[in-house]
Amino acid sequence: MDLNPDTDLHFTRTLPVPAALVYECWTQPEHIKNFFIPRPHKVTSADMDVRVGGRFNTTFDVDGNVMENNGVYLEVIPNEKLVFTDTYSEDWKPAAEPFMTAILLLKDHGNGTCDYTAIARHRSVETAKQHEQMGFYDGWGTVVDQLVEYAQTLLAERG
Repeated sequence: MDLNPDTDLHFTRTLPVPAALVYECWTQPEHIKNFFIPRPHKVTSADMDVRVGGRFNTTFDVDGNVMENNGVYLEVIPNEKLVFTDTYSEDWKPAAEPFMTAILLLKDHGNGTCDYTAIARHRSVETAKQHEQMGFYDGWGTVVDQLVEYAQTLLAERG
């Protein structure tokens, strides 16, 4: 993937969980509520239709403030890739003030681990800088840590 260092924020980690489980966590509302925003903030609702053009809507509680995040999936490859954006909502309705497109890449190693790449693609240098200053690396890093913690509880439950 051709990344633009001025508008794309990204990182890659090797996770101690299989790609299929990471994908499951990212695509099921009951799972995403457990990791998608750094604690102590909460995902209070998630409404997802995981298909190209399907909705990816979440609501956050951040310090008592309700934040609606409506988006749409642009690309879905099970266990390998998810691309979603707030540029549009379901039925391709343009957003008044879009912020970014998220790209999640998974590469399974076949031994219970996977590479996880998170990319936040922005429409301008200014928007990317704003996201970085908001704490992209710490925030998205915390989210992936919470994802691993949650996924490992699922693995333990499933034996």
